[in-house]
Amino acid sequence: MVLSDRDILRYIEQGKIRITPAIDLETQLGSCSVDLRLGNTFRVFEHSRYPFIDLRGGVDVDQLMREVTVPDGDVFVLHPGQLVLGMTVEKIELDADLLARLEGRSSLGRLGIIVHGTSSVFDPGWVGNATLELGNVGIIPVGLYPGMRVCSFTFEPLSSPSENPYSQRKASKYVNQIGPLASKIRSEQQ
Repeated sequence: MVLSDRDILRYIEQGKIRITPAIDLETQLGSCSVDLRLGNTFRVFEHSRYPFIDLRGGVDVDQLMREVTVPDGDVFVLHPGQLVLGMTVEKIELDADLLARLEGRSSLGRLGIIVHGTSSVFDPGWVGNATLELGNVGIIPVGLYPGMRVCSFTFEPLSSPSENPYSQRKASKYVNQIGPLASKIRSEQQ
């Protein structure tokens, strides 16, 4: 069951959903979701450094990317076929009995912009800024601006609180992330 706007507000008031900085209810609260804004930091691939990403070859994926910071008011141009990592302005914290789903915005999707490839679920106990997998599947470059509404989050209560929330699991790789982190898949290969 997805929470409605009134339930999202109730969960925020109860501290079960914590969003920092606080959202603007007039523009960011939908009927069953909360829109989050695009941050200033991006990670872009340095595709000319390696012929391919070898997941068994020990290549540090973080070395394949560089960080780009876009000042407020400036534009980040996302080219067709490009995948970059972005982040949300807002930090999300979820209680152990609630999960969130990252959804794209239709207005951006109609321009060819996707905000996540596969990682749409934010586990109970999640804490951090969401990393966005921004891609342009269209044929025209699109300018994205820090601070614009870029995605929405929906929230679903669990049947009972998780015994092992994300923020308490030793294997959780992205706890308390504050910027767009590169893949940590390399840590799985031991």
